[in-house]
Amino acid sequence: MTFFNDIGDFFRNLSSLSFRPSDMLDIIFVFLILFYGIRLVRDTRAYQLLKGLVFLLIAFALTSIFQMQASNYIFKSVWQYIIIILIVVFQQEIRQVFANLGRLGDGKLSFKSLFTDISSENRETVKNAIAEICKAVEEMSESKTGALIVMEKNVFLDDIVNNGTVIDAAITSELIGNVFFPNSPLHDGAAIVRNGRLLAARCVLPLTKRTDVSTELGTRHKSAIGMSEQSDAIVVVVSEETGTISVAQSGRIYRDFTELVLREKLLNELAGPDEADESIAKKLLKGKKKDGKSE
Repeated sequence: MTFFNDIGDFFRNLSSLSFRPSDMLDIIFVFLILFYGIRLVRDTRAYQLLKGLVFLLIAFALTSIFQMQASNYIFKSVWQYIIIILIVVFQQEIRQVFANLGRLGDGKLSFKSLFTDISSENRETVKNAIAEICKAVEEMSESKTGALIVMEKNVFLDDIVNNGTVIDAAITSELIGNVFFPNSPLHDGAAIVRNGRLLAARCVLPLTKRTDVSTELGTRHKSAIGMSEQSDAIVVVVSEETGTISVAQSGRIYRDFTELVLREKLLNELAGPDEADESIAKKLLKGKKKDGKSE
């Protein structure tokens, strides 16, 4: 019962506490940390693990209430090492947080972008690049040319870029088509797009470790899911077998895109949503979500 006695003592002592201006700053700072933490793990596999930790906390409280000594001892031992457990469980998410903070210190990321998905400094350049990419993707879909395009958001993928071939060129549909042309030396791997420019090609992406991915999905799709699990990037995939256009985001795969739906999706995610665009995208994307499983 010590756990609940401590909580009761806290609330009884609230009336005697003094409130300073710095306390308000403290509360705001804690709120921002919690807000960004929840936003970070939302719609990812980490969110499911977080719910598991909440369940353990409830179970720990129940063992305290009913004085279940053996179970309570086990839970106390677990909570002693909870920080280490959290670091192991959320290692990818923690990596993403520090990557964002590092870019903030380098002046590459605004404070506002820590709380928004909009990462482009030049919206028009990104919009033009999206138009060219969608045009190329539509053409590759019709010809069943396999493609894998990673669109960076807030987290730079320099470690992925370094294992490929740096290009750093303005994006055109012809350039994208040439990169993934079957006889091209750059077609085997992923292309990385940053701020509306084709940064690199022939990059190797990490494969997802999930075991529930549909057997219909090949290596490109598994790489796309794996990349989206380890970053906030939007990954576009064109199937070489069927020509189907898919998008991976936050560890999930969304399939059966048309050129129009893909364009609206990328505009909303990368260039900032326009109200008209967002309305169209919501209508067109309704019912398209498939979590890596065949339906």
